[in-house]
Amino acid sequence: MDICELGHNLCDVMFQKSDYHFEYTDCDVLGSRWRVAVPNKPDTCTGLPDPVKGTQCTFSCSEGEFLDMRSQECQKCSGGTYSLGTGVAFDEWDSMPAGFISHGMNMNIADIYTNCSNSTWIPKGDYIASNIDECTSTLSYAVSLKKAGTVSFEYFYPDNTIFFEFYVQNDQCESTDSEGRWMRTSEKDWTPHNLKLNRGNNVLYWRTTSFALVGSAVKPVLLRNIAISGVAYTSECFHCKPGTYSAKPGSAHCTPCPADSYSNKGATVCQQCEVDKYAEAGSGSCKRRPACTTSDYFYTHTPCDSKGQTQLMYKWIEPKICSEIVEGTVDNSTGGSVKLPASGQMETCPPCNPGFSVTNTSGCEPCPHGSYSNGTACAECPVGTEPVVGFEYKWWNKMPDNMRSSVYSNSYSGLRRWEVAGEYIYTTQGDLDSDYMMLSLTVPGYRLPHSVAKDDERSELSRISFVFETQCTADCTLYFMAGYSERTNDLVEHWSGTTRKQSYSYLVKSNSTVSFTWGFQRTQAYTFHHRNDFAKMYTVQITNVVGGVASQCRHCALGSGSASECVPCPPAHYMVNGTGVCKSCPPNTFIRADQTVGEAACIHCGPNTHSNKAHSACVSDCRLDLQSTGGGEVLQYDFTPLANITSFQSSPRFTSKGLRYFHQFRVGLCGEEGREVAVCVDNVTESRKEVRGYACQSTVVPSEVRGQSVVSSQPFTIGDTLIGKRSSFTPWCIPLKYETTQACKKGRTTTIRLRCDPTVARKDQITLPSKCSEGTCDGCSFHFLWRSLYACPLCTESHYREIVSACIQGIQRTTYVWQQPLQCTGGVSLPAQTVSACVTLDFWLKVGVSTGTVAAILLISISCYFWKRTRKLEYKYSKLMMTAGDKECELPAADSCAIMEGEDAEDDLIYLTKKSFFTKIKSFSRERSSDGFDSVPLKSSSGLEMEMS
Repeated sequence: MDICELGHNLCDVMFQKSDYHFEYTDCDVLGSRWRVAVPNKPDTCTGLPDPVKGTQCTFSCSEGEFLDMRSQECQKCSGGTYSLGTGVAFDEWDSMPAGFISHGMNMNIADIYTNCSNSTWIPKGDYIASNIDECTSTLSYAVSLKKAGTVSFEYFYPDNTIFFEFYVQNDQCESTDSEGRWMRTSEKDWTPHNLKLNRGNNVLYWRTTSFALVGSAVKPVLLRNIAISGVAYTSECFHCKPGTYSAKPGSAHCTPCPADSYSNKGATVCQQCEVDKYAEAGSGSCKRRPACTTSDYFYTHTPCDSKGQTQLMYKWIEPKICSEIVEGTVDNSTGGSVKLPASGQMETCPPCNPGFSVTNTSGCEPCPHGSYSNGTACAECPVGTEPVVGFEYKWWNKMPDNMRSSVYSNSYSGLRRWEVAGEYIYTTQGDLDSDYMMLSLTVPGYRLPHSVAKDDERSELSRISFVFETQCTADCTLYFMAGYSERTNDLVEHWSGTTRKQSYSYLVKSNSTVSFTWGFQRTQAYTFHHRNDFAKMYTVQITNVVGGVASQCRHCALGSGSASECVPCPPAHYMVNGTGVCKSCPPNTFIRADQTVGEAACIHCGPNTHSNKAHSACVSDCRLDLQSTGGGEVLQYDFTPLANITSFQSSPRFTSKGLRYFHQFRVGLCGEEGREVAVCVDNVTESRKEVRGYACQSTVVPSEVRGQSVVSSQPFTIGDTLIGKRSSFTPWCIPLKYETTQACKKGRTTTIRLRCDPTVARKDQITLPSKCSEGTCDGCSFHFLWRSLYACPLCTESHYREIVSACIQGIQRTTYVWQQPLQCTGGVSLPAQTVSACVTLDFWLKVGVSTGTVAAILLISISCYFWKRTRKLEYKYSKLMMTAGDKECELPAADSCAIMEGEDAEDDLIYLTKKSFFTKIKSFSRERSSDGFDSVPLKSSSGLEMEMS
């Protein structure tokens, strides 16, 4: 033996087959490749087999085969294994399969403190579950395809408060189209999905983000049975997982074991369970059968026979897992298993539902169009009447043709369902408490009666009402959903815990809302302790259904063309009860959509509103006239600048993990017919739910998850009917109203108060109450304060004053300015400045000086005149006293010195006597006489000058 041969033998000894595996190199430009050996542990040996020429790159194996890398030939998979040939499959999730990567991240840029490292996808055995917090969790898998292939998987996506997207990126990081990547919510427990893959490198991404903000438990997204084709070959076969088997070699898939059998991993045949044990289909083990109890069976009724009799039947819940021979605890007392009660008791069939009639075989069939029935026989509607079309189910001897029941479960869906029971339909005992017991109703569409006028303002097409009750020992929940189909139905209302018998109504406003679903869940826990909890539905009624039946006929107005053709009453008219006569409503009223008969159908519009042209609703023209305080002038308001849709948000709120979110409100304040309405949307799921009205609310989360700035969810209307405009302590307020809900028995109301604030020129300065940061304290009454310049009254002449300037160079200007503080907007404008001629101050000064001078001269002249008169009187008095002498009480006799006629002329002569200047001085300077009198020169009648002392 030579050295070389010895070395090969040593390598064979040192290198076992389990120490290495074979792989292919990348294909060259000619499509060739090499097979090389790769050690499983680095640096364990250097004597690996030499590379050899590999198969062509286009080579592939068929389903049920694998490529033996040693012989480079396709071999059939042995029993208990399977192969997709050109694909790989992942159906066991006890741990994360090789190649899969999961990580969590925070997509909220504004929140850098949230730790999302533990928010990953978690293997759960048969499936893998997503995270349920506000972080974004991504599951990825990279695969290189040698030819075009596909990826398929099943998912369970029941909660629309989670974003769930699946997309694929290629070598250039190009993703699949943005519309097709968003998964639809699950119609049943598991929904299949598949997508074509291109040749080359592909990275698959499953990504979820939760936006549940109301405190309710979030249901995770579940994935299972992921399969990828197009990988050209697989070098090994996969063992069948427990609960499945493959009996023959070359199997492409494994078959689930039937009920009451099981299998281990890699089984070629299923094993039967022992008599006292059971197993569900696809189980990997058997469980011991429990003792049968009253919760393991239910009762129902058979269809009515020809005699009008129905048989009471008791049936085991399928699949039956309990044992009738095992001893156990029954009804909280020790005893044996219960037996199935005997069936066969005959009972009288309940009547048919309204609008149906009894057939010869005691069945029920719908009445023809134009007729009605109370559940017995059909009758034609009299002339001048029309049938009230719809469906009313109040007798439950048979499941209606347009209703069906089912069970949604994460693990198994059996035959348990809602069962009819004569006077009601109820949920039977289930398996897991977390199962959803679903009841669905589907209608083809809606059509308003001939007697109802069509109008854009009337949003009600139909109304669905139902009476129900629930009885629970845990936190059960009854859900009511509506939408286009079961797959896209949106949650409308829910009731938790035990609820007394009550009714609920929902207005249908769109012809696309044709599917209604009730779902009952006993609890969210995976337990078996509350199987006796139930929900009952007594009546279900829906109006204006296309193809519906009638339980009654009502009078209608008759058209002129035909004696029996019903037509709507003219606008603003109601029909007199019991006749086909239309009568006019009082002014400024509208007709109720749900009642057009009787005077009560006329509803008066609220203050400062008026009815539209069709008299189907009240609207506002955004204008208002109010008497000012004290009975003064009338103030006019024009809110047209505020009529456009306005959005505003509450203060930020945070979840337990720190996710920031807001409550966003949208308001359409006022406007005539054809106005724009406020719209709030849900863009979390593909259904894109929309609500419309005067005011609505939604929850928004700043995020970049979907390539959009915000995520909007949970929209609802808080006002769709304008009640009126009235003045209060603020200029005016608008009360709005919305239909009733479970929490708001009287409906939601919204009051918007507008306050004049000239400093606010923005049109969206709306604030929420300080004590109720979400706009409401009870969830039913919403209040907003809108501060704006446009909430001020229109300006009038009383809002400005004039300022007159001084007269400058003969010109005077008059300027008009606003009164401060200014409390008005728009209206009249300030008048332009006026200019007028005027007289200057210099002119008036001259006139004043001249007038003063003249007045002074005149005053001096008058003073001199009176002084002269006074001197003359003194002279006459002195002369009179001298004449009197010493005789007391005796007047002097008249002489020439007395006051006689013509004396004035004489006196004038005395004073006109010419004297020299010195003589006058001398006469004034005479000394007084001893008796104190001055000497006065007198002149006698003879004209001689005398001196008297």
